[in-house]
Amino acid sequence: MTVPRRFLPSIASLRALEALDRLGSASAAAGELALTQGAVSRQLQALERQIGVELILRDGKALSLTPEASAYADDIRQALDRVAQATLKLQSAPLAGSLNLAILPAFGMRWLMPRLPEFSRRYPDVTINMSTRLAPFNFASEAFDAAIHFGHADWPGTDALLLKHEQLLPVCAPGLLGRIQVKTPADLLELPLLHIQTRPKAWADWFARQAVPVDGNLTGTTYDQFSTINQAALHGLGVALMPDYLVEQDLATGRLMSLHHQAEDIGGAYYLVWPRSKARNAGLMQFREWLSGHAQPEDPLPR
Repeated sequence: MTVPRRFLPSIASLRALEALDRLGSASAAAGELALTQGAVSRQLQALERQIGVELILRDGKALSLTPEASAYADDIRQALDRVAQATLKLQSAPLAGSLNLAILPAFGMRWLMPRLPEFSRRYPDVTINMSTRLAPFNFASEAFDAAIHFGHADWPGTDALLLKHEQLLPVCAPGLLGRIQVKTPADLLELPLLHIQTRPKAWADWFARQAVPVDGNLTGTTYDQFSTINQAALHGLGVALMPDYLVEQDLATGRLMSLHHQAEDIGGAYYLVWPRSKARNAGLMQFREWLSGHAQPEDPLPR
């Protein structure tokens, strides 16, 4: 692919633009880049001349970006990150291969991490670089070879390996109940319910599975991660509907108690997902082969 020179500014000038946008001042950008403020200003002037667009608002020695330049800097930031990730991938395992993997924080820490020593023993030449992601992202805009994804195997342009169906269990701190006796699932409606942003319908689906009618919205506080909702449950703030693998230790030690006789699958599972364009990545192929030995059967529900 041949791209005209005017569309390919120098990395140095793009780094100066990105740093000014992120840090807000030329002095801060100069400090991060180990340059003088004058050198940062010259880099930005060269960038303006090359692309023929005004980018910088100048007020004495103070520099700031135009709105258009700030949007441009955001795109450049993503491109620089991809260059850095590609370089790290090349440096970290040039012979055997490496794998840039996005993971969900709780599942990655509690399910994947305990199993990784085995992978390292079997494939010592493969390097796995991991980053946590909560929100959905696009493989085309982020330099990941694969991701641990929750939901269904319907991510466009990808293939997937089922890892584990999510089994949910209502739990709370023993001191929360007081005089309330929980004998049936409907009794949980008398207690404060804790919600997680990534599973907004979890409680409604769970009550529906128990044939408990629910009128209107289920109120209660909402948390963005399982680690925080788990802490809220431990401190007696309410009942949390938690994946069983996350609360095993707290149930065993009595810090939490179960309010239902068994964990239940109410839809959704964890998958290893990869773009089809990366399917022949050597590190990914070895990681995928190894993970398949730890995967759950496709359909755990009785029929």
